[in-house]
Amino acid sequence: MSSKFTSPCYGIKAIPIEKIKANNYNPNSVAYPEMKLLYKSILEDGYTMPIVVFKIPNQDSYEIVDGFHRYSIMLKHKDIFDREGGKVPCSIIEKPITDRMASTIRHNRARGEHSIELMTNIVAELVDSGMSDAWILKNIGMDADELLRLKQISGLQSLFKDHEFSPSWE
Repeated sequence: MSSKFTSPCYGIKAIPIEKIKANNYNPNSVAYPEMKLLYKSILEDGYTMPIVVFKIPNQDSYEIVDGFHRYSIMLKHKDIFDREGGKVPCSIIEKPITDRMASTIRHNRARGEHSIELMTNIVAELVDSGMSDAWILKNIGMDADELLRLKQISGLQSLFKDHEFSPSWE
């Protein structure tokens, strides 16, 4: 990070919800009671946290990195949509897809449940993109055993291509 880095939260923008779309790699899920609570929170307190988005190059649209459930509250609740004028407060980040995936995981891990199937898909995509186990461990906050279990669950041989095995496997 350079010394000129400015945190994205200093440039929050109100973006029309129709210009925002969900990503296809978010493994986080929120149970119905917590979604009701999130609605109540946004109804009573407003949006206190922006949605983190990535501006899609050459398009007038954005992809969610973090905040899908806050976004979906506006989609599902006309009272919130009307009060907010159909706009969502957004913090915009500019990162390649592998770093956005890692950001999504980091944002989610402290507050939600992850789908094992989607986490396995993300690990497979990161490995296929050339990310090392060390990169995945560092950037997603996994430990080595968790990463190994996800690779084992996937059953994808390609996930083990750079893994060193003991001679007993031969």
